Amino acid sequence: MKHLLLTLLCVFSFSVIAAQTTIKGTIKDNTGQGIPGASIILKGSTSGGTSDFDGNYSFTSSASGEQTIQVSYIGFTTFEKKVNLNGTAVTVNAVLEESLGQLDEILLTASATFRSKKETPMSISSIQQKEITKLSANSQADILRSVPGITAEGGGGETATNVFVRGLPSGGQYVFNPLQYDGMPLMSTFGLNSSAHDVYARPDIGFKGVEFVRGGAAVLYGAGSVAGIINYSSKTGDTNAENVVNVEWADKGRLKTDFYTGGKLGGEDSNTYYALTGFVRKDDGPIETGMPTKGVQFRGNIKKKFDKGSFTLHGQFINDRAQFFLPLPLDGDRNRIDGNDGKPVSQLLSSELAHTSFLTAGGAYTSPIEDGVYTAGGYLMGDFDYKFADDLRFKSKIKYANYKHNFALYVGGSGDNGNPISLSDYVSNVAPGNQGYTAQYQGSAAGSSVNNSDLVVDNLHVDRLRPMTDYSGEASLTKTIETDKGTHNITAGVYLALTEAEDVNYQYRVLSEFNNNPRLVNLSYVDASGNDVTFSEGGLYNRIGMTSNKFLTQNKTAFYLTDEMVFDKWRFDAGIRIENTNGTFSNGNIVKSNVYDDATLTAELANVKYADGSFTRGNIDATDWALSLAALHNLTDEVNLYANFSKGFFFPQIRSFTPVPGIKDTKYDSEKIIQFEAGVKLGKEKLSGSLAAYYVGLSDRIKITQGFNAAGTLIDKTRSEQATKTLGLEANWTYKLTDYLDFRGTATYQEHEITKNIDEDLENGGSAEINIGNKLARQPNFLTSLSLNYDNNSFDALFSLNHTGKKFAADNNNVELDAINIIRLGAGYTFGLNDTENSKENLRLGVSVFNLFDSSGITEGDPRNVNQSGDAEFFNGRPILPRRVFITATLNF
Repeated sequence: MKHLLLTLLCVFSFSVIAAQTTIKGTIKDNTGQGIPGASIILKGSTSGGTSDFDGNYSFTSSASGEQTIQVSYIGFTTFEKKVNLNGTAVTVNAVLEESLGQLDEILLTASATFRSKKETPMSISSIQQKEITKLSANSQADILRSVPGITAEGGGGETATNVFVRGLPSGGQYVFNPLQYDGMPLMSTFGLNSSAHDVYARPDIGFKGVEFVRGGAAVLYGAGSVAGIINYSSKTGDTNAENVVNVEWADKGRLKTDFYTGGKLGGEDSNTYYALTGFVRKDDGPIETGMPTKGVQFRGNIKKKFDKGSFTLHGQFINDRAQFFLPLPLDGDRNRIDGNDGKPVSQLLSSELAHTSFLTAGGAYTSPIEDGVYTAGGYLMGDFDYKFADDLRFKSKIKYANYKHNFALYVGGSGDNGNPISLSDYVSNVAPGNQGYTAQYQGSAAGSSVNNSDLVVDNLHVDRLRPMTDYSGEASLTKTIETDKGTHNITAGVYLALTEAEDVNYQYRVLSEFNNNPRLVNLSYVDASGNDVTFSEGGLYNRIGMTSNKFLTQNKTAFYLTDEMVFDKWRFDAGIRIENTNGTFSNGNIVKSNVYDDATLTAELANVKYADGSFTRGNIDATDWALSLAALHNLTDEVNLYANFSKGFFFPQIRSFTPVPGIKDTKYDSEKIIQFEAGVKLGKEKLSGSLAAYYVGLSDRIKITQGFNAAGTLIDKTRSEQATKTLGLEANWTYKLTDYLDFRGTATYQEHEITKNIDEDLENGGSAEINIGNKLARQPNFLTSLSLNYDNNSFDALFSLNHTGKKFAADNNNVELDAINIIRLGAGYTFGLNDTENSKENLRLGVSVFNLFDSSGITEGDPRNVNQSGDAEFFNGRPILPRRVFITATLNF
């Protein structure tokens, strides 16, 4: 028996050894440069490897007979070649072509394994950095408008883009779809201080591209998401040094310089690589306020590669100021109104408010209004990837972020006289029966008065002081198991996060002229009783003071288990996630002063609020689970059918659950979401794309609506419990008309409605069920993006149309906003700077025009006045940004 076993063992060992085949080669791009990090596998198996920093690879396999070698890398078309494995070494070299967002591009987000978009049972869109640079895209709205199912509103400027996904109710701010850099969110806890994720980072040229994954397994990995994940993947250095400088000029005083440099650190034998990117900018626009946008951002990484993995250290530093534009008064036809200088008014933010300060009983307060949306700070992140064996892989990320963040904004048209009104009529309103008045523009020479017919307006300024610190980490282990029927890729992971944030608000009211960059108005009068009254000084007529003093912390602990399966023509995904969150909401008490040391300041201080140092604290704690099931079938080599189902959850903003004195634990629970999607993916030589139908149902949604109380202070007015449902159909495609010309497009049609809405009046008490059966606010039924793109590697051109259909300004459906069309035109020419074969030295000169026909479509009505009328004399709304011309010079060397 022992001899028999020994004989069988020897035969088995010999057969295994005899069947081993070495596969090797080099992976290059179409310029002849090696591509590092490309994935090379035997299709349908786990045998494979990755290319080194010169593009070389080598691995062995026990497979035999005819097999297919598959080579893939993000941003490039997947390469496939049939080979015969018989124990003799095989060499397969590949030249990868840029994919232009087609379905062969490799997916990195919400997946534990490398696989193409065509082979993944989810809706996926991606945009390469090359295309983003050509757009002169300086906000997330410009980048995301071409993604099906997304409404991206960019009327506010460069930051705080409002993003709405697949008929879900939201105020924007990435509520259901976190913004990630290299697989980790910019902020781990959604809306802890109500700031949009894109205030913490700006787009630059140091990315490979951006992916947006919707539904399916997006609910499982990392921070998790109920609707989708937006993920930017950074470039890392390689053996071949790369340097890029992009200079951008635009009308209205814009100058921005981006740069990227990457390469090897150390000598020829070094396996350490670097990448550094960033920008410096100054801008008087896109709407001139007299307070320039300016700032810098630097990002970089150092990557150490070793035999079985790599470690990458990422870092960011930002010190940036961006002006933010809110809705303003328009005429009844929703067009801009001419100001005192005869020019249409586009914004009411005044540079004369810079350095505004006033006394409170708690000390002097200085407004950061000049800084607009100001962010200073950054993050450090370590990314560790290690293969214990070909079938066992460990991945881990850990991140620390800290930001000082202020969000100063001017709420136009918000006062009792928030619409343009003549000075004489204004005084009659605020001081009926007065015996005379004097009004001067701030800083004017003595005796220089405001004309009685000059238009004035009173408004509210809000300073939101929102520092944030975030600690997060993720670790996962993926085991590949081969069976007779197929392959299982089983991943177990954990995600941990702690976020700390403040939400401290100050408010004050201002009287100014109705004009762009308006002058402040100082008004005094003699009242009906003969008393001298100073109404406004330095433009301020009501120093409201502090209105919020909140400190919030939130922990998250999540565990997930997934299996990505491959069985001949079928692929299956299955996974579950369990997550617990707990946190503390400390709500500071706001009071008015009762004691005054200076009699001359008594009246002023009596109305100025401040924090008395006391807090009401409440704790929250909740646990929920998510499930994802998906399947994909290779119907033919060109057509895949897929479907996915997910049950997800969203932990709402703690700030929506104000603590109650005497109650330590606040009632807190998750919002539930069900998604189902089924579709087809087509990958032909000339035509690629997908078509999908989807259902999204949301329940237990908590929504806070802000408005103004009788004192003119912006407060939380209502707290709503909502449920919604959406049915939709979305398509995206790329059609190659010629070798250099393609037609790309996306289209989304969706029907959405509110199925439950109970409004609780936070100011006066009481509740009511309203808006049942209505459409969701700010969600259109139809969206489309169409573009013609030409690129022969020398001359390139772009013509695109982004169409957002009609939508309602609020859930009550009182006001319907017209459809918006944004047309962009761009072109460029690339000059070679070196005759050497395969040289990458070139210069591209380009021009791009945003909003070619200068449309003034309205992105939103007044979110702080949900009862506004559609046929009033004045309409408060936010138009899209005006036409702007960009000129760029991009040097590669």
